[in-house]
Amino acid sequence: MDELPGALGTSASLSLRMGQTVFSSAALLFMCLDVEFYSYTAFCFLVTVMGLVIPWSLTLALVDAFSVLVKRPLRQPGIMLVIIIGDWVLSLLSLAAACSTAGVTDLLLNINGSHCLARLCSRYQLSAAMAFLSWFLSLASSLFNLWLLPSL
Repeated sequence: MDELPGALGTSASLSLRMGQTVFSSAALLFMCLDVEFYSYTAFCFLVTVMGLVIPWSLTLALVDAFSVLVKRPLRQPGIMLVIIIGDWVLSLLSLAAACSTAGVTDLLLNINGSHCLARLCSRYQLSAAMAFLSWFLSLASSLFNLWLLPSL
């Protein structure tokens, strides 16, 4: 079986997972630099989802690193199915959190008289942008693994 770039156990998958971890951590960091984020449910949702994405991506990055190191990818159908389902669920949650954060930030900026300082809203915007980038990498990773599943 040919190796599909980006599928679990490849160096491309390792880079996708590390990117997810970095962007999710950045989204969490930008959001948590302000103590007022808990006032809005969308921001709390983003913090919760990114708190789930970081350990998931980091664990799968370690699995990828081990697979690359021993040059034998982990390709068991049951394990792949669990990873694909987890990727899809976290991908959809990441998209929902990024969209809700971007929407609330836009609302706070464009309402009659800004309800947040420019510095805080720019942090919220950066956090939403990092969450979108994390979602994009998560979607790519889940699509590569889904593409590989029928050939197992």
